[in-house]
This record gives sequence, C-alpha cells and structure tokens, in this order.
Amino acid sequence: MSLVVMKFGGSSVGSAERIKKVAERIIEKKRDGHQCVVVVSAMGDTTDELVDLCKQLTDHPPAREMDMLLSTGEQVSMSLLSMSIQHLGYTAISLTGWQSGMTTDCNHGNAKIVNIKPNRIFKAIEEEKIVIVAGFQGLSEDGEISTLGRGGSDTTAVALAAAINADLCEIYTDVDGVYSTDPRIVRVAQKLDEISYEEMLELAQLGAAVLHPRAVEYAKNYNVPLVVRSSFSHREGTLVMEGNAVEKSMVVRGIAYDKNVARISVLEVEDIPGILATVFGALADAGIDVDIIVQSGVRNGAADFSFSIANTDVEKAMIVMEELRSTVTFREVTYETDLVKVSIVGAGMVSNPGVAAKMFRVISEQGVSIKLVSTSEIKTSCVIDRDKLTEVILALHTAYGLDANQQAFVGGPKERR
Repeated sequence: MSLVVMKFGGSSVGSAERIKKVAERIIEKKRDGHQCVVVVSAMGDTTDELVDLCKQLTDHPPAREMDMLLSTGEQVSMSLLSMSIQHLGYTAISLTGWQSGMTTDCNHGNAKIVNIKPNRIFKAIEEEKIVIVAGFQGLSEDGEISTLGRGGSDTTAVALAAAINADLCEIYTDVDGVYSTDPRIVRVAQKLDEISYEEMLELAQLGAAVLHPRAVEYAKNYNVPLVVRSSFSHREGTLVMEGNAVEKSMVVRGIAYDKNVARISVLEVEDIPGILATVFGALADAGIDVDIIVQSGVRNGAADFSFSIANTDVEKAMIVMEELRSTVTFREVTYETDLVKVSIVGAGMVSNPGVAAKMFRVISEQGVSIKLVSTSEIKTSCVIDRDKLTEVILALHTAYGLDANQQAFVGGPKERR
C-alpha cells in the first residue's frame, strides 16, 4: 500500500458535479489500495470573486483580514468534497491548513511554510480515513491565519507530501500533463512523459503555468516525485523527477513565454563605481523585480544599460529613475512595453554547443529583432516584440524537433487564464 497526495485545482472542483467526479476519482484510488491525502483549491473563480467583493468595500484592505477572507474559499471546497466522499460510503475528514499542522511565517498574503507537524493527518490515516486538506493556508508563528500566495495549493500539496513521506504527489488540473510548449499556439506540441526538476523549475519561472515555481522548488529540495495529470481523463501525466533519471536525448525539452515584459534603457550613464548598485538597489527598495540586465561598453566615460521588468511596474520604475537624477548622472531613460520573453529550456543544452546560436538564427529568419538576451546552463531567453510571438514559437518548436508531426498550427495565441 502506498501513500499518495492528490491535489485538485479550482477548475477540478468548480461545481457540485465536478466535486462528485473528484470524489469518485479519489475513491477509485482508495480502492486500488492507496492511502489518500487530498489537497484542494477554492472552487472555480471563488478567490477572484472574494477579492472583487472586498474591492467594493475598500481599496486598502488590511492584510490580516484578507487572509481571513481568502482562506474561506478552500474551506468550502474541502468540506463539500468530504461530504461527497462520505455520501458514497467512505470515511473522510476535512482539515484546514492549521488543523493539518501547517505553520508559516507572518507575511500575510505571501507566507512561507516554516514547519509542518502532521500528527492529525497521521492519526486519520491510521483510522483508514481519506484526509481532505485545505490548500493555500496555514497558521502563522504569531497565531494568525495566513495564506501562501500564488500557487499556494500546489505548494501545500508538495510540502505535505514531503512531511508525511508520501510515495507520490499527484497534481490534478485541467491539462493532461506538461507540454513542450503552449498547445494553444502549437497544436502539435508534445506531452512530455517526464521532465527533470531543474527543467520544470526553469519552465515554471519563465511563464509555463502548469506548476508554480515554489512547488517545484520544494519538490526538488525534498526529492518528492510529482505527476501532473488531468482531472477529466485517465491519461498518463508527466512525471517530474530527479534529472539523472530523465531521458536527455532531447536537447531542448520545452519552450515557455512571458507576455508581461517591458524594457527600460538608461542612456549615457556616468561610468563610476557603484552606479549599478545605486540604481538596482533603488528599484529593489521599490519592490520592482528586475530580470535581464545588459550593459554596453564605455564610451567617453559613459555607458548605456537596459533591463527588463514586468509591464505593470513600468510607471513605478520610471518614477524611481527620475528620483535618482539627483545622485546618478545620465542623459535620459526610455522604455518599451508590450514585449514578450521567449525561452528554450533543456538539460541537454549543457553539452551541446550552438543551441543558442540556432535560436538567434531562427528568430532572425522570422524578421524579428532581439532586444535582450539571458542565458544559463539549461535555458536561453530572448525578449522580442509581442506581436511576433506566434511565428517565433512555431519556428522554434519545429527547429528543435519538438513537433509531433511537423504540422504546426498557424493561428494566434490566446490569452492565458
């Protein structure tokens, strides 16, 4: 008998009918001889609806009260699912994050897990109960209800799997695995049978929305085997596991993109020690996350540099740069919005020279200029104009041999959910 953690996202439990289907799926797993601990997200768009309701009352809600509000969504899901399982003749118990022993730090809205003492979960397992845990939440070190931020339920599931030494953590969602790229752009994108933690972490950080980076990082640190699979079919999913066991015949395993990208360029900056520290220190103090940084050579004692940030941070970043004029000498600051970062990822890139060169060539063949470049051992990212995204991803997918049958879809990309 194995111990399995099963996590179901909001779309999987988005209605009473879907909750019944999930209950049947869990019971099927139980009948196969597995002990089941289940983590659930809030139903459908519940979290967004609660946020909208809050906005009707205040533009500046207290962080503590937001956590009190948002944590209720998962509690609705867990109790309804437990009721459905019991109605089908199986014993189940629903537990909040704090009842499950989940302790976090005191950062409301984006708390980090500090410790898990799953005593109550172990007791319920010994009693042959199916345990349903509310994801996304815990109890802070000062005794307050806390939430884990984006991807919180994925993180809850992986962290619980590590804490109870589960044999497997299954992430059930509305897709049937991890694909070589967004199948809404490339219809012949391949579903990967397996992928390494390192590759999955890069893809998640670079825009792939199947798993949250925090959950993947937790799985990697604690060596928790993950499977991403569909709630709506029984197709085999994608196994995320230690890299040494993953087939490395494919040099590039996936292509990700991020549409929320802008470029800021600072022109003719005085070339003296400490300038970059001053500029990027001020941006960090303003809560602006900088991604790619490129500096040109020095000419006449001055240099240019550019960096990428989120589109949503452009206004704030420009204010920071203007405030720096009294301490930093530069000619002007310009910005470009509506850009996209396209990235190729693959552990096999380490031992295969020319992978990045091929990417640059393929992009240029589409008549597209590359504005910024970033590389690591297993990824290369290029920032380009957003309106060329479809053509570039289709061409890259074919160039790296990722097409299932070499008949790519020529339609445009749809917005991510």
